[in-house]
Amino acid sequence: MTDFTRLAGKPVRRVGYGAMQLGDVHRLSMTHADAVAFLRDVLDRGVNHIDTAEFYADGAINRAIGDAIRDRAQDVVVATKIGAVHDPEVRLRPAQKPDELRRSVETNLQQLGLDRIDLVYLRRADVAPGIVATGDQVVPLDDQLSELSALRDEGKLAAIGLSHVSRDQVRAAIPIGIAAVQNAHSLVDASSEPVLDLVRAESIAWAPYFPLGGAFPGMPKVTEQDAVIAAASELGVTPSQLGLAWLLARYERTLLIPGTKNAAHLAENIAAGELVLPPEVMDALRPVAEAAAAS
Repeated sequence: MTDFTRLAGKPVRRVGYGAMQLGDVHRLSMTHADAVAFLRDVLDRGVNHIDTAEFYADGAINRAIGDAIRDRAQDVVVATKIGAVHDPEVRLRPAQKPDELRRSVETNLQQLGLDRIDLVYLRRADVAPGIVATGDQVVPLDDQLSELSALRDEGKLAAIGLSHVSRDQVRAAIPIGIAAVQNAHSLVDASSEPVLDLVRAESIAWAPYFPLGGAFPGMPKVTEQDAVIAAASELGVTPSQLGLAWLLARYERTLLIPGTKNAAHLAENIAAGELVLPPEVMDALRPVAEAAAAS
């Protein structure tokens, strides 16, 4: 299993870093200086793909990333998401209109201190979980893609991605050039398998979020599955590492973006990228994946 693939024209490690856990919707969970120091440690460990969003901690995470990558931005792929904005009363609200997407890209540029963002994901808001667009926030995908294409032509972003989308939406967007797709996907969540089949066929990068399941109360967790616990014990790794390695084994262009603010957990996540699951372990995990597909 190769440890690298390409994203937005740059080689990246297949285990990246999701910055969301550095704060909540409203603020950082540490000082700005500590967040910058942690992010520099992420980079020093060889991680060169950071996933963020303007609405994480009301822009504070973006500003910390900007300071952390100031002297090495050319060696890092920064991916951000647009389609929602921070709202102090309701946490997040949809921002799906083309002019709102443009403002979000420009805000990301300012917060990150960049002239161009490597990858911008359009986070659609058609269905739960998460925010759902209503009224004039229900915008045709073509209108959004047209605006993102214009921003790409203007040099404000290098590549376009899609998030929280269906197979048909990915297929409709392929003609404009899609670099990556980001959907919920894990050993216990097979809802995006049809999307994965398409991106695999088109050699589009796949960046699953909620890679260990359990994102919302009542949802299953990869780390609580008996087969996962048993296989992890046999290999001498953690259940989390096993769940991440399973995703990497499914498709060579899978990019993981696990998040943490703990150095030991960061090291554990990075090490999962070097774990090769033998065929007998993949076979042992198959019933878990099949149960998820049947649910």
